[in-house]
Amino acid sequence: MRRVAHMALGLLVLAGILVGLPTAQAEAGDGRLGDLTGISDDGPAAVLRAGAAAVRILAPNPEAVRVQLAPDGKFTDPAAGKIMLPTTTPPAALKRADKGDYWSLSTGKLTLRAYKHPLRFALFDAADARQIWSEAQPLSWAKDGTTQTLARNGDEQFFGAGEQNGRFSHRDKTVRVFADDNWNDGGAPNSQPFYLSSKGYGVLRNTFAPGEYAFTDPVRTKHNEQRFDAVYMVGDGLKGVISAYTGLVGRPFLPPIYGLEMGDSDCYLHNANRGERHSLDAVGIADQYVKNKMPNGWMLVNDGYGCGYENLPQVGEGLRKDHMQLGLWTENGLPNQAEEVKAGVRVRKLDVAWVGPGYEFALDGCDAAHRGIEQNSDARGFVWTPVSWAGAQRCAVMWSGDQSGSYDYIRWQIPTYAGSTMSGIAYNTGDVDGIFKGSPQTYTRDLQWKAMLPTIMSMDGWAPKDKQPWRYGEPYTTINRKYLELKEKLLPYTYSYSVEANRTGVGQIRPLVLEYPNDPNTWGDKARYEFLSGKDFLVAPVYDNSEVRNGIYLPEGTWVDYWSGKTYTGPTTVDGYKAPLDTLPLFVRAGAVVPMWPDGTTSWQTRDKNVLNLDLYPKGEGGFTLTEDDGVTRAYQQGKQASQQFRVRAPQSGKGDVEVTIGASVGDYEGKPQWRGYDLSVHTSSRPESVVTGFGPLTARGDRADFDRSADGWWYDPNDRGGVVHIKTDRVLNNATLMVRLTGTTVIGK
Repeated sequence: MRRVAHMALGLLVLAGILVGLPTAQAEAGDGRLGDLTGISDDGPAAVLRAGAAAVRILAPNPEAVRVQLAPDGKFTDPAAGKIMLPTTTPPAALKRADKGDYWSLSTGKLTLRAYKHPLRFALFDAADARQIWSEAQPLSWAKDGTTQTLARNGDEQFFGAGEQNGRFSHRDKTVRVFADDNWNDGGAPNSQPFYLSSKGYGVLRNTFAPGEYAFTDPVRTKHNEQRFDAVYMVGDGLKGVISAYTGLVGRPFLPPIYGLEMGDSDCYLHNANRGERHSLDAVGIADQYVKNKMPNGWMLVNDGYGCGYENLPQVGEGLRKDHMQLGLWTENGLPNQAEEVKAGVRVRKLDVAWVGPGYEFALDGCDAAHRGIEQNSDARGFVWTPVSWAGAQRCAVMWSGDQSGSYDYIRWQIPTYAGSTMSGIAYNTGDVDGIFKGSPQTYTRDLQWKAMLPTIMSMDGWAPKDKQPWRYGEPYTTINRKYLELKEKLLPYTYSYSVEANRTGVGQIRPLVLEYPNDPNTWGDKARYEFLSGKDFLVAPVYDNSEVRNGIYLPEGTWVDYWSGKTYTGPTTVDGYKAPLDTLPLFVRAGAVVPMWPDGTTSWQTRDKNVLNLDLYPKGEGGFTLTEDDGVTRAYQQGKQASQQFRVRAPQSGKGDVEVTIGASVGDYEGKPQWRGYDLSVHTSSRPESVVTGFGPLTARGDRADFDRSADGWWYDPNDRGGVVHIKTDRVLNNATLMVRLTGTTVIGK
């Protein structure tokens, strides 16, 4: 049944290609821009003419410039308001000057040169001195599309193009920008017509037509239409370009906090693979998550492919008793969305069979599903989609489709999700161990690294047996629980990065190049099968049937093995890392401060709000900004949100004092606790002489049992991950600041 949908999608994609080509333009001849024959104003835009062809230049904002080509002189915009969001901000003023060989059009932040003979373009900085990119030849068009050709600069690197399965870095490669039916290595189901360069610019092709980008020398980018519409943006490094891009198409949405927990999906009504069941049977599965102490935040209780639902309010009520939210899957539309949301639906999954003729329909569906949840409840829209286009980050988690569980499946997904972040996609994921086949070992390996992603789910009903994390028995159940508990504990860290993504466009899952752009080892294959989860965690998944992981590249700085406390000084490559089935190679950046919920937390709803753990790796200066709100409503949009700064200061090496600052929580929201106690785990290489807070010295406890039963105090465990000082502080009002000082201890690393 799913394979039939795949074939249908291929036909729909073909239909999209045909729909994307206006008839009159499809019949036009081949050509390229010739000499500039005139220049004039069109409101805030400048129009340049080269014979019958016209080019319109507009600056959406001072950091971006839009170039539109009409070979016949008649401008069109089939994507108007769909990809780039409408704005009330007027375009930036373009200052025009004749420089002899070229016209300069400047916004004060950048300068577009329009060379006259022939008409071709180059982007420079505001001073018109430093070249950012330059066309190697004029814009050209043919019956099958319009092409831009750029000179490639030295060691220039290229990223983006949305979800490109198995890839994150594109120099010397050709990527296709189209929603294909290939959900495996080499596919591009959630591609986007956007790329960015290490030279500090990005390019959005404002179109729904399929394209192909060849990052060769020269660079050739083409879309299948006889028009050209591109926005060039600049920013402060790669992050700044991503922010500029998402500022145009929409920032990543802020998920509800339950959306950052594990999700479960299955068909409970008319499931051909499982025998006759009913929607209320989903509640029994939810009960099993609770019984097995497996955190889970939401469930999709139908499939859409012949699987409906019944007793929706009762199912939702049963799931909520287990601290989970109700979700529905749709194959072909949203005809009953208002009633379903009012009945308790808070999660929506879209599917391929109704993406329609082209990508505009898919983007419309994504926006509609997200909007439907928000218009019929006070909840945040939480949508998953397997087919999308530029701008879908504003409305959905991008899901890479139906795959079979295997080690190879793990391998190619690693660069896929990290690379998607380079297009402003903050939430990109795949089913744990796929939807078909799989094994206990591949399920466990896949779950453990995906626990470090913001969004994950398992899918049942199509595999030979159900794929909940306890189904394979021991030792797999215990290992899977370990990583789901770790994911749950890390939700304060993850949620804070989700807020950052919503504000800046930069997601939590990152290729190393995003944080270490000047290190050539991060540009390509050497760091292909690892990623950063935020700035502080480096994850190197095991993607073969082995208990040893080789080729782990650690960039500059000191890195701490999360499990053993062993330190490494980068840049270095780690071979022979021992990784039995229960061990995910996971490293923490020295200087990190990681906020965590207490051990044993299985739901955001049942956590102890009055305790926060801080996992600290002191070396030099470091810190973290925690962001909190009610986690489920849209009250944060009215400012109902709080932030809190944590800072650590320590020597770069050797013995000295470690000073931890727990800042005041600034801001308010419904349910905010008035006070908190803090449990600190401070990684050091020796026992401190004393631990002092603003309330005075803390008592050194004699052993772990004494520490656990005490309300406050500290205890040093030399056998815990290379040495950890465990500290319990006094309760502190949330509007107060607390200082914790460890005197005379040896910091981590050399």
